[in-house]
Amino acid sequence: MSSGNYKALVAEEKNGRFAQSVKTIQTDDLPNNDLLIRVHYSSLNYKDALSASGNKGITKNYPFTPGIDAAGVVEKSRDIRFKPGQPVIVTSYDLGMNTPGGFGQYISVPADWAIHLPGGLSLKESMMIGTSGLTAAIGTEKIISQNIKPDVSDVLITGATGAVGSFAVALLSHLGFRVTAATGKTDQEEFLKRLGAQRVIHRDEISDVKSRPLLSSKWVAAIDTVGGEMLDAVIRQSGHNGVVACCGNVLGNELHTNVLPFILRGVSLVGIDSGIAHMADRLRIWNRLSADWKPPAFEQLYTQSSLEELPGKIENILAGKQIGKVLVGLVDK
Repeated sequence: MSSGNYKALVAEEKNGRFAQSVKTIQTDDLPNNDLLIRVHYSSLNYKDALSASGNKGITKNYPFTPGIDAAGVVEKSRDIRFKPGQPVIVTSYDLGMNTPGGFGQYISVPADWAIHLPGGLSLKESMMIGTSGLTAAIGTEKIISQNIKPDVSDVLITGATGAVGSFAVALLSHLGFRVTAATGKTDQEEFLKRLGAQRVIHRDEISDVKSRPLLSSKWVAAIDTVGGEMLDAVIRQSGHNGVVACCGNVLGNELHTNVLPFILRGVSLVGIDSGIAHMADRLRIWNRLSADWKPPAFEQLYTQSSLEELPGKIENILAGKQIGKVLVGLVDK
């Protein structure tokens, strides 16, 4: 499946520290999989930043090209479901973890990882969504499946300026929910309100509360992107028959809470893992995102980066400074 040379961001250890640089690589060095895809766009996720900085829990062997998201055009195929020239999306599975990822101009992946680009999306728009948007959309679907109605329901989004949180704000407000966005970056209130948030609060308003098992109900649903003590506080302030969808662990992997919100208010705690979502679920969500779930605030959700600019963006996301989504352009101009 050779196609020659291509550019990729490569993470490698130098003098005991991990760094990233743009290098030229041979497509012959890629895994021998079903599809060779010319990548047009990718996006930066927190997991990519961990891989790029040498986290062996994400990526075992280096040098390595991260990037759990990729959108591009099939160049060569050994699978009858895909033909050269067709636009496709690949997100998660092992891409960008131990299989060279979307921060390279080519990827080689099993055909079962790819989906045809839905008709209502461009390749660029698909990566303005990416894994983070897919995660937010799965959480949204879980909320709606619990019979939470837009016109009567307040929804909380924690970590609202991050990639998952900002997309959740845009999507849920687009669907008619009253969104409260919680963040430590209150200087970004205007950004969040442009995305559709009705209220923006400091995250301490949620977590700096009494330790009672139950607190006054403030929302019927929530998407929590940070975990730890924040998730506990969100659960204890959820209303009757509320649902809390969680997808993050920035504040820790452990959850210390009590059973009263669950047995006295009927609160549901649901998890989101877009990385291993079934293909049928992926297809359903992507089709929705290409149609009635496509937020009108798309252009405000992202900033674009070249491969050469990515190391600085990786530093930002690890330091908690990134606002919204980082779209990575890989097509040479």
